[in-house]
Amino acid sequence: MKNFMDKDFLLETETAKTLYHDYAEKMPIFDYHCHLIPEQIAKNVRFTTITDAWLGGDHYKWRQIRTCGFPEERITGNADAWSKFTAWAETMENLIGNPLYHWTHLELQRYFGIYDVLNRKNAEKIYAEANKKFAEDPDLTVWGIMKKFNVYAVGTTDDPADDLKWHKVIRDEGKCPAKVIPSYRPDKALNIDKPDFAAYIEKLGKSADMEIKSVEDVIKALEKRLDFFVEMGCKASDHALMTCPCTFWSEEEVEKVFQKKMDGEEPTTLEADAYRTFVLSALARMYNKKNIAMQLHFASIRDNNKAMYNKLGPDTGFDASYDAELAMGVSKFMGALSETNEIPKTIFYSLNPKDYYSLGTLMGCWQGEGVKGKIQLGSAWWFCDHRDGMEEQLKVLANLGSLPSFIGMLTDSRSFLSYSRHEYFRRILCNVIGNWVENGEVPADIEWLGSIVENISFNNAQHYFED
Repeated sequence: MKNFMDKDFLLETETAKTLYHDYAEKMPIFDYHCHLIPEQIAKNVRFTTITDAWLGGDHYKWRQIRTCGFPEERITGNADAWSKFTAWAETMENLIGNPLYHWTHLELQRYFGIYDVLNRKNAEKIYAEANKKFAEDPDLTVWGIMKKFNVYAVGTTDDPADDLKWHKVIRDEGKCPAKVIPSYRPDKALNIDKPDFAAYIEKLGKSADMEIKSVEDVIKALEKRLDFFVEMGCKASDHALMTCPCTFWSEEEVEKVFQKKMDGEEPTTLEADAYRTFVLSALARMYNKKNIAMQLHFASIRDNNKAMYNKLGPDTGFDASYDAELAMGVSKFMGALSETNEIPKTIFYSLNPKDYYSLGTLMGCWQGEGVKGKIQLGSAWWFCDHRDGMEEQLKVLANLGSLPSFIGMLTDSRSFLSYSRHEYFRRILCNVIGNWVENGEVPADIEWLGSIVENISFNNAQHYFED
């Protein structure tokens, strides 16, 4: 029997151990998509308790604490830090098989040097040790964490109307050990069916120093803001989509939809999709021209619990996987861009693994043009970033495309304690390849395989976003 989460955790073969310890482990981290708060990075925040660092904004954990029946007071409410921590400690006893169980213990080990199992029995000891570390260890500030984990760059998620004030501070002071790169997320300008759309368009216009009166103005404002983001180092955009928009109407028809909404009337589902298709297509052409990677996150149904959404707002643990048809929409949307040779570097993600084969085969239709792995099947995302999900994504990609061209893992996290998820991914990657070697499915050329592991761990992402 193996020890719990020892140095060879998840590494089942000698080849896997060699690939991880000699190649993957040493590579820097390019966390190209996350939700870290730039202000916290700029201020080099030091958290005062492990509760603040772990539970302050992590809806993955909130969701599971609710599953174990704890009151909201001890999750997002006004309960004290110890009460919230003990709720999480007790929840952990019920999470074997869940990736949070592994991530939590990796974080205890890597950040705090704590190898005890988190449960009710050990909660007081672990809480005291971790909080003492936060108080005394110079490596447990935001910058210290980035340096300790060899973080090369992070890509935050930023609204086009954002002034990027804290990005400017980080850039101008030049003290942060990692690059902090803004990513362009224009969802609010596309979601014409949302109640706050008109108010957002006014805000976007102010940020672009122009009045928005038409769809053409929307696109002009978005391009002005994208140019600003590029000046600030932007390398990628990001879009949250239930499915891929593919209703191609003329500008005149879309203009009528826009005016209808601005006049206080609600567009139909088809009209909203036509508007979204028109604007997203314009954005994709901009991304291609400015060498910005387009990330498309598909298949999430958000804010399903309306009562809790009204109480807590978005991104609080009430989202789910979507199962609608995706492939035809992606085919039509990307196909229209390909007719004018304006497809940007694109990363497909889906919250539903049923889409992997469709996306994995579709991505092969638009590769080439001098960019290795131009169209990517993105890493297992959100509800899929557990061991089974990562293995499935890696194997589908290998079966249908080029695994050595993969740009690897991202945290998609709001927590500075999430970098150990890169370790988790790298161990799984090395184990998959190690098993292939041990089974005689690929040559036992460790130097060659090691270079593949290094590239997937870091080099491919660096080249993809910074070529």
